[in-house]
Amino acid sequence: MSKFKTSADRLHQVIIAPVISEKSTRVSEKRNQAVFKVALDAEKPEIKKAVEKLFNVKVSAVRTLVVKGKNKRFGRFEGKRSDWKKAYVTLAQGQEIELLSGAAA
Repeated sequence: MSKFKTSADRLHQVIIAPVISEKSTRVSEKRNQAVFKVALDAEKPEIKKAVEKLFNVKVSAVRTLVVKGKNKRFGRFEGKRSDWKKAYVTLAQGQEIELLSGAAA
């Protein structure tokens, strides 16, 4: 995928889901970051464009990591969970994404 051409369909394929956990909540409060599960082949400029267009915010930085899948046993069968990519998106000063809208406080 080219860094410079990002179609509207691709934007919706890049961001898979927000990651809601204790760590992601802490990071959003302290560092003004949002955490997303993204496509394995997504690149940082693509992720930045997708978040800016989908959530109408200004992104200052993107950090990514690949979470390795765990080896698991299901009775006598062994398997492996899929690897997935996580993106920490740092928002510009004063910007905010409300991921938990409608949640009880």
